[in-house]
Amino acid sequence: MNIKKDDKVVVLSGKDKGKQGKVLVADPKGLKVIVEGVNVATKHQKPQRQGQDGGIIKVETPIYAAKVQLVCPKCGKGTRIGHKFVDGKKLRVCKKCGAEI
Repeated sequence: MNIKKDDKVVVLSGKDKGKQGKVLVADPKGLKVIVEGVNVATKHQKPQRQGQDGGIIKVETPIYAAKVQLVCPKCGKGTRIGHKFVDGKKLRVCKKCGAEI
């Protein structure tokens, strides 16, 4: 999985197609990501302690990593990811412009 926490991504399919957001959580084992402001569900929550309010809250739910694409900081568009070795380190690069991500 080429997407990591704090990456900026664009959604490719579904009800939130075209939306951009920051990755809050990346789950490589489940191949899912949670993106800020995308796939938002309403949740009815009870108060956990005395004096705390319950109510309806909005929470981002996971989506498959294959449904999002990384946004290149140089191009500003969604792009595929390539890899390049520099000084023994593996770097992610943009397939469109070749910029390091």
